[in-house]
Amino acid sequence: MPSLESHTLPRTDSTVAQARRWWRLPWDMAASLGGIVYWGIFGLLFTAVSIPLILLLPCPVAKKLGRGMLHKAFQVFVGYLRATDLVHADLSSLDALKDEKSPVIIAPNHTSLWDAVFVISKLPQPICIMKEAILKNPFLGGGARLAGYIPNGSSARMVKDAADALQKGGQLLLFPEGTRTRREARWINPLRGGCALIARRAGVPVRPVFIRSNTRFLEKGWPLWKKPEFPIRVSIELGDPVMPGENETAHEFTKRLEEIYEHNLSRAHKLRRVVE
Repeated sequence: MPSLESHTLPRTDSTVAQARRWWRLPWDMAASLGGIVYWGIFGLLFTAVSIPLILLLPCPVAKKLGRGMLHKAFQVFVGYLRATDLVHADLSSLDALKDEKSPVIIAPNHTSLWDAVFVISKLPQPICIMKEAILKNPFLGGGARLAGYIPNGSSARMVKDAADALQKGGQLLLFPEGTRTRREARWINPLRGGCALIARRAGVPVRPVFIRSNTRFLEKGWPLWKKPEFPIRVSIELGDPVMPGENETAHEFTKRLEEIYEHNLSRAHKLRRVVE
């Protein structure tokens, strides 16, 4: 008599993977909704609390408090993404920046909307350059204003304010592409000159940060209704400091930085960007 095992069809890897995807679907939707609710509630609370604090506190105290609050909020959110298995993010290389006292520009490539969240979650007191429109956003604007984040509206004013902040000993977070990497770009968009101008004016190094992911989720042009495949995997790697040369123009320094990003991001890596 043949055994029962002989009539049992083996489960293939693809069958297991398909079953797992169906099992994850309600969990991923609920966890994603939880993340949206988190920012909806806490974003509005930040704005409500920040407005009186801006008016009542001395400017240096307000900025320190605002940066610490946003750091903690992003840290909690990244922990939520990890706990719900939505994102596996390797941020360990950024630990080297926690105890760095010298002023520096932290310059990641810009793969998606939440790049700043991952980086700020590891930096207790960063200064950020952000789009002027975000400062008017009811969910993020209040906290960003309290933290003294610098708008990118006027290039001359932005360079001056950023250089002044760096000369006081801060860490400046700036995305040198100026916007998220476009879908058709091979590795990155052409870099803009603001990073080089600020580095030269303040006399500080730039530390490139190389971000890779297994998805294009939240990149420029990603439809908001389109669900990614979870868990998302993100790798963030801190590069060596790059100092502008004494006789190097801002244009030459920008090109040198661009070559550094392209060289690193093109290396063999399990999360290397693929042109679609």
